Amino acid sequence: MRFAILGTTRATRADGRDVPLGGPARRALLALLLARAGEVVPASGLIDGLYGEHPPGDAAHALQSQVSRLRAALRPEATIELLPAGYRLTVDPADVDAHRFLRLADEGRAALDGDDPALAADLLRQALALWRGPAMADAGGPDAVRLEERGLAALEDRFEADLRRGHTGITAELSEAVGRHALRERLRGLLMRALHAEGRQAEALVLYEQTRRLLADELGADPSAELAAIHRALLRGERTPGPVAPPAQLTSFVGREDDVAGVRALLAEARLITLLGPGGAGKTRLSIEVAAGGQDTCFAELAALRAGAELPQALLGALGLRESGLLAPAGGTTPADRLVAALAERSLLLVLDNCEHLVGPVAALAERLLASCPGLRVLATSREPLGITGEHLWPVSSLTPEAAARLFTDRAAAVRPGFGAAEGAVRRVCVALDGLPLAIELAAARTRTHEVAELADRLDDRFRLLSRGSRTAQARHQTLRAVVAWSWDLLTEPERVMARRLTVFSGAVSAGDAGAVCGLPDPDELLDSLADKSLLEASGGRYRMLQTIHAFCAEQLAEAGEEQAVRQAHARHFLDLAERADPHLRRAGQLDWLETLAAVHDDLMGALRWSAESGRAAQGVRLVAALSSYLWVRGVRASATGHAIVLLDLLGADPDPALGDDYVLCALAAASDPAAWSRHRAAAEAMAQAPDRPRRHPLVTILWPMVTAGDADPRLALAIIERGRESADPWERAIVHAVWGYPNLATGDFGAAEHEFTLALEGFRALGDGWGAALALDALSWLAGMRGDGAEARVLIDEALELTGRLGALEDLSDLLCNRGDHRLGDDLDGACADYEQAEAAARRSGSATCLAAALRGRGDVARLHGDLAGARRLYEQALDRFDPQWVRSVGSRCRALIGLGLIAEAEGDLVTAGELHLRAAEAAVNTGALPEAAGAIEALAGIELARGTLAAAAKLLGGAAVLRGLTLASEVGAAVRAALGESAYAAAHDEGERLSYEEVLRLAGLSEEVISRSPIMTVRLW
Repeated sequence: MRFAILGTTRATRADGRDVPLGGPARRALLALLLARAGEVVPASGLIDGLYGEHPPGDAAHALQSQVSRLRAALRPEATIELLPAGYRLTVDPADVDAHRFLRLADEGRAALDGDDPALAADLLRQALALWRGPAMADAGGPDAVRLEERGLAALEDRFEADLRRGHTGITAELSEAVGRHALRERLRGLLMRALHAEGRQAEALVLYEQTRRLLADELGADPSAELAAIHRALLRGERTPGPVAPPAQLTSFVGREDDVAGVRALLAEARLITLLGPGGAGKTRLSIEVAAGGQDTCFAELAALRAGAELPQALLGALGLRESGLLAPAGGTTPADRLVAALAERSLLLVLDNCEHLVGPVAALAERLLASCPGLRVLATSREPLGITGEHLWPVSSLTPEAAARLFTDRAAAVRPGFGAAEGAVRRVCVALDGLPLAIELAAARTRTHEVAELADRLDDRFRLLSRGSRTAQARHQTLRAVVAWSWDLLTEPERVMARRLTVFSGAVSAGDAGAVCGLPDPDELLDSLADKSLLEASGGRYRMLQTIHAFCAEQLAEAGEEQAVRQAHARHFLDLAERADPHLRRAGQLDWLETLAAVHDDLMGALRWSAESGRAAQGVRLVAALSSYLWVRGVRASATGHAIVLLDLLGADPDPALGDDYVLCALAAASDPAAWSRHRAAAEAMAQAPDRPRRHPLVTILWPMVTAGDADPRLALAIIERGRESADPWERAIVHAVWGYPNLATGDFGAAEHEFTLALEGFRALGDGWGAALALDALSWLAGMRGDGAEARVLIDEALELTGRLGALEDLSDLLCNRGDHRLGDDLDGACADYEQAEAAARRSGSATCLAAALRGRGDVARLHGDLAGARRLYEQALDRFDPQWVRSVGSRCRALIGLGLIAEAEGDLVTAGELHLRAAEAAVNTGALPEAAGAIEALAGIELARGTLAAAAKLLGGAAVLRGLTLASEVGAAVRAALGESAYAAAHDEGERLSYEEVLRLAGLSEEVISRSPIMTVRLW
């Protein structure tokens, strides 16, 4: 028997007859088992795959029933075994098209790597010919996503093979693939190369420019390094290069060529490799050289981290991901969850450099990522193993004497042209330094002013002096410490003061910041001198200290008794910077100031951490408040949450009232921790409502009502907003208009809402605040769409997209693209589909599960409207798996996904299931007070009544929907009910529905009293 899941699920007997598999549940069950053919699939996994979040009451019995029916259909050629761990379909994987595809694709890729493009192209064409439609179209799930990604990668490999063997004429096929996957950069690079191969270089260059603009406009990103290299090669008229290496190092790589080859070979088999060795052994440089052989690499430097809790956020930053924008939920998704979402479907080499001080947290996170992200490989550098299953250790030992001598000579020649020395003297220095690359490079740098023999003598003396250190310390650590101490002795006193004081900085430092904190004259000259002596690295006008040297100099700072004073100067300096920047973040120039703060993010957090650790609570609270606009608009507020909680706890239950808004913003920064918010909320409320205190931070006016939006009693939020109306700050007055528009939307007063949003937009535009303007434009676009003016809605949202793109806000970009797709659904399905696909790509890059869910929901709408009910069902169910039900921003798409599933059930004749799904959508909307979204669900319930022939009930529900939405919209259901019932009877029933109250409409729809009683309808009315 042969099986197929690359499309709809099929089973074919040896004589060619199709096996009748039964309904959708059995086809989905068979697909789930075939994806793991010959393996035991846990019953819980099958139940999840079949029923999602809403299994039947006795799910195990329901599954057993489906298995029994499927087992009967497959006999006698195949059977389904019940084992203690689950179910196993006893078939040969070679009889399943998906497994044959994977084998052929792997063989094709191997042939491509082995430089046999003709064989690769043949194998890959055989693999791709097995596809008949979307993978596991009847089931979906993680296996389907994995197969889809492998299918696309195989297609790209086939194009690559065709290009390598000189095959032309594939530009049309490539162009079609680019059209379907507009943001897939590898496809665009292949198309550029294909155009070039056909002598169409000008078109290839135009394609690059179009790609650059598309990425900038849609994602706020630049082309990848690989695509940029193809562009440079085209400009030079050269052949397109192979995989692009990371940025070239400033020095040659000497002595570890065999290590590079060995680690790369091991990476082809292992998914976690740790480069193990002492400090200064060259682990970091080796990891960079190894990574240069990969196509998709992320390099994460961990040495600056102080605690394991900072690790996930640091990796998000290294991946170029940001947290959600100002309207993000207060809690729910963790940074680690976002990492899994971002990497789940990517093929990536993640380099984790300097793990030794965070071995436990790094091990735990690496294990989770590797388990959840099958395309991920991790290359770590550490002084001790991570100690988890699957780890492969690669010791990085001393250089051989020959390699060490070559390294010394190479580096010495760079600082002393014409360098020449007796081989024996060079060997003496290298042996004394135990062949450690960092020590050798530091020694070689001194040959500018010292002879090699003198260096050897001084190193000998120094090592003997320090040889009586800790017996438990590693010998190489003692030797390296001696080299650094010797370099320290060669500094002038001002250089030593500058070097030790620089250790309070968390990363690269500018001369201006160094001068302000370190308090020394001529900071530029001192920094350049330290860089010249290899104690600092200079790049892009900033200076960075090597970590080994940093550790030594930090000890000198402590011994000098200066640490507290210098750290306080550091904290004061960055507090001053934050307070200078804060008002500019809500004015023209906000982008420049956002970038200014982002460049010193680690130092801002370092100043905040030290303020908390040293008990300077008032100073820390001031810093949190000054950073609030940056943290929320840029989407990095989680990096301050832990420090904010510590500061609040230091202040206790009775904080100084003079802290005012500073305290309020600090409490709001901590509000994502429910326990912390509970402890400090009362004090924050007292500060927030003090009538005799001027508003120090206008951001309170938006953050307080946003964070407390779920409260049953909104009077404090209302008071804060009303107070903002009289503010002297024009930004605060503008944000009051923006906030006040939303309760008007919820109660259907669209005229008042439009007035408020328009005033907000005018205010933000006058100030030059792009973020605020985008917020108002999005709201006005929604209003225009509700009124049927699709053209105006798109103009408004296009402007919002342009402004958001400049901010680099991937989650906001994804959200707006989904909204634009919604506007296009009625008359431009292809355009809507393109928007949803771009939104999906942006959501995956940002790691936002909720934004990804919204994009999948939109793609489900497109599939349903095209008649692809199976594809739509799969997309809707994937979306529902990802939504955060507590986040009000997701309620619209969540409701639409449920309504979409209901419409599919209705189309299949299952009116009971359809009604249940529409009712769930209405309940989800009512639970968050989103009454206009509930109106859509109630209109769908009217469609059920139409199908049942109860026309008066349908018309009455349509009238009730108009009550919740605030206006009556033309719809297919409404037109059909009117035509069937007659104008007079329809008007009477519809009017009866329009006379109902909110609660009566919900009761009419069938919502329970419990749901109605706990809904925030009264809160919405009060607003």
